[in-house]
This record gives sequence, structure tokens and C-alpha cells, in this order.
Amino acid sequence: MSDQQRPGLTYSADGAAVTFDACWKTIGVRGDSSCPRLAEYVRCLNCPVFADAATLLLDRYSLQREPGELVYPEALVAVPSRSLVVFRIAGEWLGLATRCLVEVAPSQPVHSVPHQRSRTLMGVANVRGALVPCIALGQLLGIETEQAAAAGGRVVPRLLILAAQGGSVVVPVDEVDGIRRFDEHLIEAGAAPQSSRFTLSVLADGPRTLRVLDEQALMVAITRSLT
Repeated sequence: MSDQQRPGLTYSADGAAVTFDACWKTIGVRGDSSCPRLAEYVRCLNCPVFADAATLLLDRYSLQREPGELVYPEALVAVPSRSLVVFRIAGEWLGLATRCLVEVAPSQPVHSVPHQRSRTLMGVANVRGALVPCIALGQLLGIETEQAAAAGGRVVPRLLILAAQGGSVVVPVDEVDGIRRFDEHLIEAGAAPQSSRFTLSVLADGPRTLRVLDEQALMVAITRSLT
């Protein structure tokens, strides 16, 4: 596909890109996921259209040399942020510190373990030839699994492989939005319900609500559920 055919970019008569629209918010993973390029790139971050738009935006905010000095645009000032993997279980969107994540894997069958007593241990899953404990995170968090699923777009269940004490565990999730950064002060200011276990903060994330998990308390509880 040529550059002139890329969605989201508007070209002048000589073929130079001059403007872009945020197609990832309308037909991409942040929109209705109808973009045909998702079949190839899976995430908008991997798509050359997103890369072109990012390059164009950086060009707009490039350093401007003035006589005798460099002017740094305010947009380039670093803001403390936190990296979260954002995913959905049933009808609830959750954010977990990226440092807990080993990888995102395709969904696999979970095999039950005889005589196990833990309510949150679903069984084991085969991850590249190794049997890894599988945790029902929704059960641990008290999420009603019958909650309505997110509407619209292509939904692909995944396994989150998390680094727990003593080894990895897998967590089946209904959808993964990706790894994103959130302003630290917004997370700290988010009000967490006292009755909600393992919740660090609750944020407004566009039209949805994002529950930021307390990774330290959560990983301790996951480790305990395996014993």
C-alpha cells in the first residue's frame, strides 16, 4: 500500500504529508477496530500510519533556534507518568503496573488440577511447553463474570503472563488494550473505594472507568492463592 493510500494522512498536491487525523481513535483499537490494517499490525502502535503521524507531530514541536538560544516548547516538558498494561475482565477495565507483566500470550486451554482447594486457581496452562498456574483474577478481585462485555470492535481473549514470587502465573483476560502511560498525579488523585480490594485508584479513561490495581498487594495475594 503506497503512502498516498494510507488512512489518517492528508497529502498536498506534490505528495507531502501536511495534516493527519487520529484514525486510531475512530477506526483503530481506541475506536471501533474496523480498520483493515489491524489484521496485519494488531495494534495501532505497530502501524506505519501511526508512526507517520507521530513524526509529523514531532516535527511541529521540534526545537526552534532563536538568536543566541534554544527555545524548548512547553509540550516537551517531562511529566511524571506510570506505565500500565490495560485490559478487561468481563465488564471492568483494569490497569496493572507493566513491571508485573512478562508477556501477553494467545489464549490457551486451561487444564484443571485434581484435589486443589484454592478458589482462584483455575488449573494450569501450557505456555511454550511449560505448565504454568492459571489464576482467576476476576474471582480474586470480586468481579462479576456475567457483566456485559465491551461493545463493538474485534475482541480477542488473551493470557497475561505475570511475574509472581516463585515463578510466572497466567491470567486469562477478555481483552487487552495495550501498554499505556498515565500521569502520576492523576493516579495519586484518583479516589479508590474503600470496599474495593487491591484497588490503588479509579480513573476516567475517555468514556470508560479504569481501575488501577495495587500491584504489590495483588501479587502477594496471587502467591498465597498457590499455596
